[in-house]
Amino acid sequence: MKSALVQMNPTVGALEANTNLIISKAWEAFNAGARLIVFPELALSGYPPEDLILKDHFCTDCETQLQRLKKELPPEVTVGVGAPVSRDGKKYNAALVFRNSKIIGEYHKMLLPNYGVFDEKRLFEPGTDPFVFEIDGQKAAIHICEDSWDPEGAAVASLAGKDIDLLINLSASPYYRNKLNDRIDVLAQTAQKLDTSLFYCNLVGGQDELVFDGASMVFAPDGTRLACAKQFKEDILYFDSKAPLKPTAQSLQPLEEIYESLKLGLKDYVDKIGFKRVVVALSGGIDSAIVLALAVDALGKERVACVTMPSQYSSSETLGDAGKMAELLDVEFHTVPIKELYARFESELSKVWGADKAPGLAEENLQARIRGNLIMALSNEYDWLVLTTGNKSEMAMGYCTLYGDMAGGFAVIKDVPKTLVFDLCRWRNEQGGVIPPSIIERPPSAELRPDQKDTDSLPPYEVLDPILEDYVENDMGIAGLIAKGYDEALVRRVVHTVELTEYKRRQSPPGIKITPRSFDRDRRMPMVNRYRN
Repeated sequence: MKSALVQMNPTVGALEANTNLIISKAWEAFNAGARLIVFPELALSGYPPEDLILKDHFCTDCETQLQRLKKELPPEVTVGVGAPVSRDGKKYNAALVFRNSKIIGEYHKMLLPNYGVFDEKRLFEPGTDPFVFEIDGQKAAIHICEDSWDPEGAAVASLAGKDIDLLINLSASPYYRNKLNDRIDVLAQTAQKLDTSLFYCNLVGGQDELVFDGASMVFAPDGTRLACAKQFKEDILYFDSKAPLKPTAQSLQPLEEIYESLKLGLKDYVDKIGFKRVVVALSGGIDSAIVLALAVDALGKERVACVTMPSQYSSSETLGDAGKMAELLDVEFHTVPIKELYARFESELSKVWGADKAPGLAEENLQARIRGNLIMALSNEYDWLVLTTGNKSEMAMGYCTLYGDMAGGFAVIKDVPKTLVFDLCRWRNEQGGVIPPSIIERPPSAELRPDQKDTDSLPPYEVLDPILEDYVENDMGIAGLIAKGYDEALVRRVVHTVELTEYKRRQSPPGIKITPRSFDRDRRMPMVNRYRN
């Protein structure tokens, strides 16, 4: 039997379009000879549907599309599709199995994840019963994502003694770096536990902050991975156990994997919302450089504009690098100086705070806020989506200005630590030089006062980022951080600053998740918070 795992890119809420895509891909696989065709978790509704599930009419509209599938899927073929369903007033994350214009069975997800980015227990009822069906003389069972992630869990245990030949997992597993290795390990264990072949069909595409990386896989009963689909691209993985194995997609290298996740997340956010073009405030610094490179790679140069807004503190080097990079990428480029605007603001404000006031943080932030006003004016006039350029290290430490450099619609590198920004820039230049080397080599600076360096306000990033990773992503407390060897005074300063600036992060645009714990969906801390351990 030839099988097809269809990793598709649905749009949340686009029920008719998603159904059309399922039908089209099912016929494509059928015409290629597949007689078992599998689609991902909640492929019909898109994932995560979040509080759309609470709307009864949404689930009714999903049911209408399921009835279409009964009529329009290929005949004499078995098709598994993920969809939300409402049964007797209860909502379920379901997998429906179609054959010959009928639904021959329905499975309800047993293990509902309620950690990190997941919130399924608030939306769905857990299933209680396994579903086993026959196909081509074999016994097959259905799991949905989390069900197979615990080899010792209830969903796996429910299949013990069923003597199944095949476990089919419909999944919507979002990406973070090294996640693919975690999946391979746990799915191999589940295949071994049940002594069965395992088909894993994952979603692909960007949805708000999340990116789904595909990489659908086939495992043998001994846990050997036999085949893998592409990462970050729509793909159909065909598999025939009786045919010689063909070469399958190779896993991407770490930096390429991260770069591709950012590209896909950006492209799908822009396209699915409906923006035609984006704009980047290009400073000549490294953060705006990587955001511009990503935007052009994801969308094409015709859909990207950039603007530099030099002040009296902007150096000729950064201004020159901004122009050079725009030229290298051949993108629309504008220069809007802010020196005179700043002087006017300062003149008016001096009537309130006095002419003898020494310049300080208010004046620095004022420059950033003038720039925020200007780029948002361009956004309003031309319907451009503003891509902000703050990285995870800066967001963690509040080294950013509300209504200034934080003003915008999408924060592409919000979950990318500063040291990783440097690595990504170097990697991108190895693929073709688009970032002037001086941008990478120059010490980072906000250029809001004379001779300013980031290290005036922050520890060196190579020192700061490991502390942030252990504190934010690994949940280590102060005592644990100190025991690990970090300087106590620095640890206390970092922890205090991270917690003190939660209010800023609450007001920042959404950004793409690429680490195990981002500042958007994963980490929900109170803004009023005196706990410092």
